[in-house]
Parts: sequence; structure tokens; C-alpha cells
Amino acid sequence: MGFSRTQLRLHVANGVLQNPSRGLYIACNTEVSENRSLAEVSKRTPNGVICLLSALRFHKLTTQSPHEVWVALERSAWKPKINHIALRIVRFSGSAFTDGQEEHVIDGVLAKITSPAKTIADCFKYRNKIGLDVALEALREVRRKRLCTMEDLTHFAHICRVANVMKPYLESLVAP
Repeated sequence: MGFSRTQLRLHVANGVLQNPSRGLYIACNTEVSENRSLAEVSKRTPNGVICLLSALRFHKLTTQSPHEVWVALERSAWKPKINHIALRIVRFSGSAFTDGQEEHVIDGVLAKITSPAKTIADCFKYRNKIGLDVALEALREVRRKRLCTMEDLTHFAHICRVANVMKPYLESLVAP
């Protein structure tokens, strides 16, 4: 916004701005949203994508409340350090990283978040870390809310190489 370092320090000292971490400033009178941590992480990791449990929570597909923000990075990308927010980094490459990204504005910050269908496929890929029950709950919710089609789910299942794992669960959803 064109402020100098001296002006920023003065505004923080006067209580006009908060400085939650290095390089981030927030107006003190700003309402805190439930996704503030996602906005902060998106600002600090411009090449990262919010994924897995954090994306499920953003899309309201789970009852889980993750205590850390899950971020997908490319294999060779630099791992960010954020002191006051716990991060869980997962590494993707190729189309598993680039496909299925959506852009959302959270508290004025442009954040990249995996789409509901891509998030479900990622949950099945990481089912040993997050639990199969979480993946199944999310799958039921995404179908109940009609946030994606079966074609989207199978498309991302193939990209994430979990098509054979997801097949029986997808077939049970379409069975009369």
C-alpha cells in the first residue's frame, strides 16, 4: 500500500496495525474470519495450494477441525517458515499439483485451494495419514451437496492414482 518500514512500525506501535508475522500486517479493526490462517498461509506461500483437511474444512465437507494448515507444494519448491501457524506440507508433481486448483478471495487475499473433487481424491491418496473415515465422510458430503460430478471424481482419482481404491466407494454411491 506504499507505506515505508518506519510508517508500518509507527502504526503497529500506535495500535492501528497488527503484525502477526514477518511481512504481514492487518488492520486492528478488521473482523477475524474462520479462514484467516488460510489467508496468511496463502500470502506467505504464493506457490502453495491449500489442500486435504484444510480444503475439506474450507469447502465445509468435514466435521474435522485441523490444528494445522495443509499445503501442497511442488517437489522442488522452497518450504516456508511461519512461526505462529502450524503447517503440514505435502509434495505433489505434474498434473497432481497443477490440476484442480481454484482461486478464492479470503480476507482480501487471493488463495489457491484444491477443488472439492481433487480434495476427495487427495484424501483417498493420503488415507493412511488422515484416516479412511475422513475420506468417506467427505465423499458422502460432496455427493450430498452436489459440489462435483462422478466424472470429476473419477478424473481426479486417475490423476492421483487412486482410481482402483476409490472405485468400490464410487460404485456404492451410484447403486440404486
